[in-house]
Amino acid sequence: MTTLFDFSVKNIDGQEIKLSDYQGKVALIVNVASQCGYTPQYKGLEALYKTYKDQGFVVLGFPSNDFGAQEPGSEEQIKQFCGLKYDVTFDMFSKVKVKGAAKVDVYKYLTEATKAEVQWNFNKFLVDKSGNVVKYYASGVSPDSPELKKDIEALF
Repeated sequence: MTTLFDFSVKNIDGQEIKLSDYQGKVALIVNVASQCGYTPQYKGLEALYKTYKDQGFVVLGFPSNDFGAQEPGSEEQIKQFCGLKYDVTFDMFSKVKVKGAAKVDVYKYLTEATKAEVQWNFNKFLVDKSGNVVKYYASGVSPDSPELKKDIEALF
């Protein structure tokens, strides 16, 4: 059976990362964008990461320009924006396609596992310590949502 840990992706610095490096951790995977109405969720995602990271929680941010061309910048520009504006310390990856024919393999897996297509920026997928997708959340579910926190805590 395929899990998240079967994939490799490039991080925001262009280095190949095996997602199996996250085995044993609970992961929240989010397609992010710098010029979206939901962009302030970066602050909440960082707070969520800091709250739970010592318990084995990670946030994995995947910039995407698929919705409203709201992530037009280069990886370097995205990295600078996230660092300067939101002090992001969680792991960020290279810009990817999260919908359509050019959708990257990780997002093919996430959407097939949940039967939910990515609808907009800041959609979230919760993945358990074994790499199985547990739940999909729409953009409107904020990082400080009690439901999301409860779901994360249930996986520790």
